[in-house]
Amino acid sequence: MRKKVLIVQPIHESGIKLLKKEVDVILAPDSSVETVCKEIKGIHGVIVRTAPFTREIIESADKLEVIGRHGVGVDNIDIKAASQRGISVVHTPNANMISVAEHAMGFILALAKRLVISDKATREGNFALREEFAAVDLEGKTLGIIGAGRIGSTLAKKCKAAFNMKVLAYDPYLPPEKARKIGANLCYNLSELLKKSDIVSIHVPFTRETRALIGERELGFMKRTAFLINVARGRIVEEKALAKALKEKWIAGAASDVFSQEPVHSDNPLLKIENIILSPHMAALTKECVIRMATGVAQGVLDVLRGNKPEHIVSLDLLKK
Repeated sequence: MRKKVLIVQPIHESGIKLLKKEVDVILAPDSSVETVCKEIKGIHGVIVRTAPFTREIIESADKLEVIGRHGVGVDNIDIKAASQRGISVVHTPNANMISVAEHAMGFILALAKRLVISDKATREGNFALREEFAAVDLEGKTLGIIGAGRIGSTLAKKCKAAFNMKVLAYDPYLPPEKARKIGANLCYNLSELLKKSDIVSIHVPFTRETRALIGERELGFMKRTAFLINVARGRIVEEKALAKALKEKWIAGAASDVFSQEPVHSDNPLLKIENIILSPHMAALTKECVIRMATGVAQGVLDVLRGNKPEHIVSLDLLKK
């Protein structure tokens, strides 16, 4: 009898085709915890994107062997509960590094060249905006990377190659030799990086240690001419503090693809700020990346169901470290 895989949220057809060669695929009617608790009965593998995959769901499963995360971050999955049940968790850490790094790079260029503000002004007939001389060049500026993993390292390499930028990195887990490989100088405390950088870009996972990593104190360290980029997780930055910093011109601008609550609430203070560029958590959702994530997570799930070792498995011990 063929095993069954539940798709909690829609994925690209390429991943579904790969699964159907070996397993029966069931599509959940919606991604709510209540629905998934019902649908999980008799399921051997599951693929989830950003929907919560809670202990309640895991304990409702009777045959579950593997949870596949379509993407990188696993903060929406109860890893401890899965580990206690002997359920493997796989993800796709390499699939989105180019796409997210490019999105961050796009944010940097848009902020430096005031592209969003300029577009709006031109449409409104404000051609005199050009006389403000407020856009800046990136050549030779300093990029500060918070978290120099796959995405942060990719952005560092691209900015160094394209704009001859100096790169600083703050990452307690990054050995000096790896920093040298990406052309970055290590900062051993966050405040040092914030004080020296013209652009600060966040690329850390969301954990207890990184929750509210950037608040009023940290924003106060930054240059008044600096930009802050967040393509990681919304709760890493205190949104009220960022809104205050932008309103009061502590920093020149910001860009964020992520929010503390998603979809973003209408009362989010960042929505009322002019000197910030926002996008709806879409950095990894390029045409190419959704195929890489779909096929990658499908392959990981199939590997576990075959009894093989998957390429990218999430370890509870590794997360604790």
